[in-house]
Amino acid sequence: MDLTSYAELAVLLINSPDRLTGLDGLHALLREGRRYRPGCRITRSDLEALRDLREELIVVFEAAAGGEEQAVVDRLNSLLIQHPVQPQISGHDGERWHMHLTEGGRMADQYAVGAVMGLATLVTDLGVNRLGLCRAVPCRRAYLDTSSNRSRRYCSERCASRANVAAYRARRKGGGQ
Repeated sequence: MDLTSYAELAVLLINSPDRLTGLDGLHALLREGRRYRPGCRITRSDLEALRDLREELIVVFEAAAGGEEQAVVDRLNSLLIQHPVQPQISGHDGERWHMHLTEGGRMADQYAVGAVMGLATLVTDLGVNRLGLCRAVPCRRAYLDTSSNRSRRYCSERCASRANVAAYRARRKGGGQ
């Protein structure tokens, strides 16, 4: 089971505060994260629960960025208790049998289980230092570093390019060409 795609739900949630202002935005977020199912009932309580989860996940990523490994593990363990995993074998869309983490409960619970379990698996398989916050000022968007050499420092190529240009200009201005 590839849980990186589940961990990406956490990143999507953290990086989408504008989509958590109303139910239409939440529908868009769920579609982007491939968690939306036609006919699925999404309520204001789902919206509030995902806003709360977003705040908790931000703290996890901030602790990871600060090198606070134990704090990351403690917070993820707490979230795993709050959102227990219910694995199920699933087959759909012509795919082979595969594992899904949950299909029951309200939409916010399903999203939370996927995001938290995905992060927990990524941390145990690859390490806490694979959770990051963009180093480009003032970005601070979350990302997952799945590179083979643990070299990712920015959320996107755009931020990396902007940071490199800013560093180059600062060196030129300071006389260090």
